[in-house]
Amino acid sequence: MLDTHALVHDFLNKLKRRKIEGSKGTAKLTAELLRTVISQQRIPNTNQAGALVDAIKAIGEQLVAANPVELAVGNVVRRVLHIIREEDLSLMTSAIGGPSLSVISDDENDVDRDDYPVLSAAAVAASARNALRAPSLQTLLEDMSHSAAVHHSSSSVDDSEEKTKSTDKNSRSRKLKHNVIETVNELIQDIAACHEQIAEQAVEHIHHNEIILTLGSSRTVIEFLCAAKEKKRSFRVFVAEGAPRYEGHILAKELIGRGLQTTVITDSAVFAMISRVNMVIVGAHAVMANGGVIAPVGLNMVALAAQRHAVPFVVLAGIHKLCPLYPHKPEVLLNELRAPSELLDFGEFSNCMDSSTGTGFPLLHVANPAFDYVPPKLVSLFITDNGGHNPSYMYRLIADYYSADDLVLQRKPAS
Repeated sequence: MLDTHALVHDFLNKLKRRKIEGSKGTAKLTAELLRTVISQQRIPNTNQAGALVDAIKAIGEQLVAANPVELAVGNVVRRVLHIIREEDLSLMTSAIGGPSLSVISDDENDVDRDDYPVLSAAAVAASARNALRAPSLQTLLEDMSHSAAVHHSSSSVDDSEEKTKSTDKNSRSRKLKHNVIETVNELIQDIAACHEQIAEQAVEHIHHNEIILTLGSSRTVIEFLCAAKEKKRSFRVFVAEGAPRYEGHILAKELIGRGLQTTVITDSAVFAMISRVNMVIVGAHAVMANGGVIAPVGLNMVALAAQRHAVPFVVLAGIHKLCPLYPHKPEVLLNELRAPSELLDFGEFSNCMDSSTGTGFPLLHVANPAFDYVPPKLVSLFITDNGGHNPSYMYRLIADYYSADDLVLQRKPAS
């Protein structure tokens, strides 16, 4: 049997040390971990769904606290909680509509009938006769033997019913876990296949002789652009280099290797080149409930340039990136500062120390944010696994994807 505590602890360490990056990979690994936890979880005969929900919530809060910026973790946890509630409701509905209610009692006060022994008409008549005559030794012996027989029969029935109820509860427990695991498997498959499902829509949005601008390195964007090329669309791609990590260079090499005409531009040249662009297509780190986008740093500048020149700004995002939180909520951490070494070499800091005061405090500070927030008014269209949507529709899409009871997982300080 797998040690789920060890698996959870190992996953928490990877999240804290940023050894797992990228919304898709993080979401898939989170779903696989929760599937393992559910399969190993021992649940009681009563309130089975509640026990599973409590176990997943407890683990989910730890995962969210380990890396609050990776919003896909909380999204997957909320989705799994929604799956548990839906499967439990489905089983309850099936039980209510089952053959157990095919015979309806006419007695409105017939409640908890199983708590009382059922006596036959002969036993009732014999009891009445014995009550009218003086007790004798033979009568007492007959009553004692009859009571023992009735008690033994009633006990046998009660034992049989208890065993049946226990068996039914165990069967329902196994069925709930089985159904939840099957649905989580479907969730994992959907996360793994989100690129393909989004890429299938490329031909509807990219046309001949267009110029597409993008920034950052997104696998979804790569598959989307290449899918349009496979449909015989001829177009060019402008790639902003995405300093300081220069992920645009990686993206450009990938596109060239797959036969796409690609031009690399500096981030500062976006406004200078945007007038030649027909469409901006970018990926997202997360999509908030108001339709805003958490995206790689620099994309807000691209969105402003696109709006200024009336260029459509299209965001590609899998369903697992839809976050049911608003950017102004205190439990939502929108950004993180990366290492200054991505901007400057460590050796350069030695010349920036204030030696005159003797405190050794640096005169130079380096800010290296990882993400931008793009407000919904700058987004023209979202393309998800299940089609294109306007920013105003994202709240409804998110509301259908999660349970209202699980929308907020409180962020606790990481230990």
